[in-house]
Amino acid sequence: MSVSPTRLVGLGIAVSALALSLVACGSDDDSGASGSGGGKKVALLLPESKTARYEALDRPLFTEALKTACADCELIYSNADQDAAKQQQQAEAALTQGANVLVLDPVDGKASAAVLAAAKAQNVPVIAYDRFIEGANYYVSFENEAVGKLQAQTLIDTLKAAGKTSGNLAMINGAPTDPNAADFKKGAHSVLDSSGFKIAAEFDTPDWSPDKAQSWMEGQLSAIKNGLVGVYAANDGTAGGAIAALKGGGVTPLPPVTGQDSELAAIQRIVAGDQAMTIYKAVKPQAEAAAKGAVALANGGKVESTSDKSGVPSTILDPVAVTKANINDTVVKDGIYKVTDICTASFAAACTAAGLK
Repeated sequence: MSVSPTRLVGLGIAVSALALSLVACGSDDDSGASGSGGGKKVALLLPESKTARYEALDRPLFTEALKTACADCELIYSNADQDAAKQQQQAEAALTQGANVLVLDPVDGKASAAVLAAAKAQNVPVIAYDRFIEGANYYVSFENEAVGKLQAQTLIDTLKAAGKTSGNLAMINGAPTDPNAADFKKGAHSVLDSSGFKIAAEFDTPDWSPDKAQSWMEGQLSAIKNGLVGVYAANDGTAGGAIAALKGGGVTPLPPVTGQDSELAAIQRIVAGDQAMTIYKAVKPQAEAAAKGAVALANGGKVESTSDKSGVPSTILDPVAVTKANINDTVVKDGIYKVTDICTASFAAACTAAGLK
């Protein structure tokens, strides 16, 4: 999961149902795209599906953006299911199929160097999508340390608003193989370490696995349950695991828990009062910037960038903290979810109390 606060990137999501035909890698897809662009092949390589955003948002939004930017382009799509070796095979398959550009969200930041080398050997540019890759041709993401700062600051503000100025925190970070996770962690520590609260236990979650986050949290409760006042969880999946552990361990009331990615289940937990916040990343402009950059690079042109990271032209977007107070003004207003998506029967009363209608 994982950014300078407060600036909302306007969204209006229109996800088309596109016909995707199978290509060589089993579940990988090929689809045509509409706009202008010269018959190039664009490979989109996403890292996993445990985090809901990749299949629910990034894939369809990138596909739609490519359709708009390029009339004759073909999309080669793959999801690595959190397997770095599989992702390398998928990248090699895409190159074999004649991909003119790779849009890569790496499973493992270090392992992505092999994919980058293979692409460069064939003069194929690489766009680092969401997670940074040293030496890539273009990088599109969010201000990741700012994500961690925003999560942590919202947690501290929530605790202080409840009259708490000290106590134990549990810290559940992302996958150690994800370069973004390190940035989220660094940003969070920059706030939490000087907050007056104590980080009593900390965990780097392999594969961003909600189950592993839940198991770890369950194992910590006997030691920290009594003094626990808050949980920093790096994304909504790990937040869900932590909350399940807290409920299973009889922790009442639940301490505030952070998150990231604005998954529907997380928005519903926020409405119900089980989760304090999530981070809203405007995936649509991220996908659009990546698609436009891919078309430009595939045709030998230059990308439009707004900044630079380690010598790589970059487009860096801002995150927003979502709490119960601004669900209407963020994910609902921007068309990520309808109120009817959020306010199913079991959340109807909580939605009414939260003013969602």
